[in-house]
Amino acid sequence: MSTLHDTAPTPDSGTPATTASTPEAGAPRTGALGIPTPGSGPADPDLPRHVVLDGTPLTVEQVVAVARHGASVEIHDNAITRMAQARAVIDDLADDTVPHYGVSTGFGALARRHIPAEQRAQLQLSLVRSHAAGSGPEVETEVVRALQLLRLATLVTGHTGARPVTAQTYAAMLNAGITPVVHEYGSLGCSGDLAPLAHVALAAMGEGRVRIEGQEADAARALTDAGIEPLALAEKEGLALINGTDGMLGMLCLAIHDLRRLLTTADVAASLSVEALLGSDAPFAQDLIALRPHPGQAASASNMRRVLEGSPLMASHRELDDAGNPACTRVQDAYSLRCAPQVHGAARDTLEHAATVAGRELASAIDNPVVTADGRVESNGNFHGAPVAYVLDFLAVAAADVASMSERRTDRFLDVARSEGLSAFLAHDPGVDSGHMIAQYTAAGIVSEMKRLAAPASVDSIPSSAMQEDHVSMGWAGARKLRRSVDGLTRVLAIEVLTAARALDLREHASAAGTGAVHDAVRAVVPGPGPDRYLAPEIEQVVGLVAGGQVAGAAADAVGPLD
Repeated sequence: MSTLHDTAPTPDSGTPATTASTPEAGAPRTGALGIPTPGSGPADPDLPRHVVLDGTPLTVEQVVAVARHGASVEIHDNAITRMAQARAVIDDLADDTVPHYGVSTGFGALARRHIPAEQRAQLQLSLVRSHAAGSGPEVETEVVRALQLLRLATLVTGHTGARPVTAQTYAAMLNAGITPVVHEYGSLGCSGDLAPLAHVALAAMGEGRVRIEGQEADAARALTDAGIEPLALAEKEGLALINGTDGMLGMLCLAIHDLRRLLTTADVAASLSVEALLGSDAPFAQDLIALRPHPGQAASASNMRRVLEGSPLMASHRELDDAGNPACTRVQDAYSLRCAPQVHGAARDTLEHAATVAGRELASAIDNPVVTADGRVESNGNFHGAPVAYVLDFLAVAAADVASMSERRTDRFLDVARSEGLSAFLAHDPGVDSGHMIAQYTAAGIVSEMKRLAAPASVDSIPSSAMQEDHVSMGWAGARKLRRSVDGLTRVLAIEVLTAARALDLREHASAAGTGAVHDAVRAVVPGPGPDRYLAPEIEQVVGLVAGGQVAGAAADAVGPLD
């Protein structure tokens, strides 16, 4: 489940930016299965280059822009004013002789101890240091940047009581490309992503380790070089910096962005396979699909109809019905072909549900305690990660099923009993050559792992903090395995596209405009059929096309926008 550190592009300004600044892409990020993270490379022109934080909810696209592509951030003056007003409430409580949780008490199971004023600075420092207890491999830069941004977004709502300078420091670190080192393990997804967020707070205080342009550095030195003053935390701020679902939410936002592209690519890949396996597009007819009115199913079927429209190859095996209209007699294709819109559509609908949850979470101000609009400071349970954890698990299930169906289509190409006249394993000289035999093994191995990753994390709970935190969400773990699953789906679809393109080369008739455009995009980076050759680099080339959106983009350029 561990992932490798990536080298995300980072801005180079040392202070909160006031103008747009998006750096050029750096080296490709490495995903959990050793492939470029989906979306790595040059910034998407549809994403913003600058994000203003004014207390209104961020969008998924804004999170991706800052986390993955280094968009700059700026705190609006209204947010600074709102933070200062909330801070005044905390300062008043700090002077009160009555203990107030998070302000003048210990934390968690130690909340009943009153802390005198002269020890409260040490209290905040001790909280962050003790909670920065992660272990294992480093988390990817884009995940940490998303976590930094989302904690900053909560700070500027004014509901945490943090000082404006604390938010300004986080913004300056993002704009300077200072990414704290965060580790794989440490969050149970309740009371916030505690350890990951604590590592970020520790770096803002000038302690611990960070990454700058992929190179590890001392946090204090990095802040000094960027002209950023290390934070000295005041009352309540330690809690404000570590109580949030920001890590799991950031990974959910990145996954939503990537899966939207991958599910369109799955429709395109399935279209390639239906055409190259001499299947029928009749089951994708609009009136048939409308009999079961799931919106995702309708979108996937529409994509497939457009990509397959006008295919000479499909016309070659049609017959004329009694009215003289062309009709394909292959009305009972295998489920992996015939039911692609149903499976892909169900995944789409699941993704839209996840996007709804993400939107609500992006509109949230999560901390404990919080400063309410009327100036009360109240404890609450909004930091529990269950809403996010559930949809992270749902998406892992959907991704595994889409990948499973894709692998079955790949396998059909290789079996002479099911490939409709293609050579065994698509080999140049079967027996001497093995063709795509082992490429299917690779896809099968990934799908098998994705099925294991589909086992939900959110049904687990391990009590902590002397039973004060006796039920946790495990949302961070769900997010980590979803990243690996998204990574795997990218590979499996790439292998299907590569295999289907080879099969199209072996057919006598021309392809549809949509499938032909995808075939040409593949051939621009990978040569056509011939004797066996080193296949792994060719798989990686097509993985890059899938991850970068060029497969879906090639089809859309030929047939018009796809859903």
